[in-house]
Amino acid sequence: MSAIPALTIEDVAALDGMLNDFLKKAEADLTVVIDRGGNVISQCGDHKVMDVTIIAALAAGSFAATCELARRIGEVEFNALYHQGNGKHMFMNSVDEDTIMITVFGGKTTVGLIRFYSTGIAKGVAGLLKTLHKAGHGFQFTAEDISPAPVFSDS
Repeated sequence: MSAIPALTIEDVAALDGMLNDFLKKAEADLTVVIDRGGNVISQCGDHKVMDVTIIAALAAGSFAATCELARRIGEVEFNALYHQGNGKHMFMNSVDEDTIMITVFGGKTTVGLIRFYSTGIAKGVAGLLKTLHKAGHGFQFTAEDISPAPVFSDS
């Protein structure tokens, strides 16, 4: 997994603009961009639909498990997952090798419309994040960043 991108105000505005445009076109309720570890990068839409932090962590785990299922049958990964509920539905798709987009929607749209528009937005988000990584935006944590010394001590 590569570095977690550090987004400037301009980066957030660009990403939010793309996600808001996607929500309007696809008539979805909420979209969340996460890294494969389950960390939220950006979110747009009705945040009351779900607890975004918990869903991000669970979605990352689900996507990882599904990637392993794909490998077991000779695929690299399944690049999209769809969960159908009675009233709300969830569509998850791969943005790039480090990022997943989650979309929550109801009965006023279809999974086909979500899938159609999510393909384009995923390319846009991937392009933005790739530009940020090339520009050196981000935080990379390695084993050298961990100190064996205690953080707190009784003095």
